[in-house]
Amino acid sequence: MLVIKRMKNWMTIIGGLFIAAVFLSGCTDSVASNGMPAMPPQALPVFEVHSADAATADEYTASLEGIRNVEIRPQVDGYLDKIYQDEGAFVHKGQPLFQIDQRVYSSQLDNAKANLLSAKAAEETAEINVSKLAPLVQNGVVSDVQLKTAQAANDAAKANVAQAEAMVRNAEINVGYTTVYAPIDGYLGRIPYKTGSLVGRNDAQALTVLSEVADVYAYFSMSEKQFLDFKSRYKGATVEEKIKQIPPVELILADGTTYGQKGTVETVEGQFDRTLGSIPFRVKFPNPNGLLRSGNTGKIKMPGAQASSLIVPQESTFEMQDKVMVFAVGDSNKVAMRPLTVSGRSGNYYLVSGGIKDGDKLVYTGLDRLKDGAVIVPQPIKLDSLIKASPLQ
Repeated sequence: MLVIKRMKNWMTIIGGLFIAAVFLSGCTDSVASNGMPAMPPQALPVFEVHSADAATADEYTASLEGIRNVEIRPQVDGYLDKIYQDEGAFVHKGQPLFQIDQRVYSSQLDNAKANLLSAKAAEETAEINVSKLAPLVQNGVVSDVQLKTAQAANDAAKANVAQAEAMVRNAEINVGYTTVYAPIDGYLGRIPYKTGSLVGRNDAQALTVLSEVADVYAYFSMSEKQFLDFKSRYKGATVEEKIKQIPPVELILADGTTYGQKGTVETVEGQFDRTLGSIPFRVKFPNPNGLLRSGNTGKIKMPGAQASSLIVPQESTFEMQDKVMVFAVGDSNKVAMRPLTVSGRSGNYYLVSGGIKDGDKLVYTGLDRLKDGAVIVPQPIKLDSLIKASPLQ
């Protein structure tokens, strides 16, 4: 009897522990691990993915240069006396830029002029001798040898005059070179020299660079595959004919804004760069307000092909390990991360060719509060209304 009573007591204790465990288990379902009540599922906007026709746009990194960049170099050696213009100034053709000490060259000019006067005097003397000897030879007073000698001396004197005149012109040119003028209209670049600096024709560094930027060139490159796609996209028997079919292109500036003027693709180089495996193109942009300068960078936005693709707003994506990801809504409203295969962009949308399919549901916003496997309360929105607010381009 005693054994039976003890067994009943143990059964009572075990039953009580089981009931307590069931009760605690029910409590933990409604209490988070930190002791706080569990948060209810988030209500987030969700849309269905559908395909649409969109014009793609290809972007290429570009560097800008003035239509003409002229290095300003001294033609004579000397010390800089004056710098007439400041860096970045706009100057007109023929406007003085620099003054080199001209005293040495003015002295050389004076010396050349003096030599010219001496040569002309010698020429006159030689001509007088010839005029004196000519009648004496005719009358047989002196031999014709003396006359020929005088004529030869006269010819030499004339040659000396011509040489002296050339020396004067050369000296005048050197004096003229001491003032450096702007060869074109444009903007001055950096001036590395200061007043008093010694400059010369053999200097590695130019006095400055003058950029004509009424129009600017933007240079960008295509890979071999991109170039083949370009040739197959546009009509024409030659590359030159195909280039003429390219519509006007846009320039995206470094701050992300679009330049107000559209450019025209003008030329493509004749061969690929073997090192980079690319071929350069040149685009010409009008620059009436001088906003663009040599050395600027940006992106050329070239219209691509019209294609039907799945449309995903960029704000519905995030990047992870260089992949574009989305949160797809599955059974029981659980979300799962999926990588996208992006084939292009159109405005603020990705054109997607893989990773999702037509009809899939994606979370639109609030991605920073989600994690893989989380449960949400979907708030359906229509993709068409999103596209109306921010159209495809």
